[in-house]
Amino acid sequence: MRYAYPYDMTPQPEGGFTVTFPDIPEAITEGDTTGEVREQAEDALVTALSFYTDDGKRLPKPSAAQGRPVAIVPPLVAAKLALHDAMLAAGLSNVELARRMDLDEKAVRRLRDPLHRSHIGQVAAALRVLGKRLEVQAVEAA
Repeated sequence: MRYAYPYDMTPQPEGGFTVTFPDIPEAITEGDTTGEVREQAEDALVTALSFYTDDGKRLPKPSAAQGRPVAIVPPLVAAKLALHDAMLAAGLSNVELARRMDLDEKAVRRLRDPLHRSHIGQVAAALRVLGKRLEVQAVEAA
């Protein structure tokens, strides 16, 4: 899945914009300029998606952009979200993945946490245990 979510920018009377995500109601932020909005939107998105991983919930599917700007999570976060999705699909607990990887359960929790810095190779190894392969693709910037 591509973890890229459209957002709405609502101009505020006092200046700046309020940013909301139609697919992720927990993600709300603001910014004074469109450049600041772009940065804040990504941060708000990652934080809100971490609520879903913390609670063991499925991640919402992104809707079509339909002309709206899109926030894309960083590559490491995308890998962690893919791991979360794969574990839910397989019905696999942190404890079971830890056993299969010969790790402590705490280490698997950190691998799934979008806010925790991990080595992408560790996340890729966890995905391999689930029969998945991590791929990275470079595309033209918008």
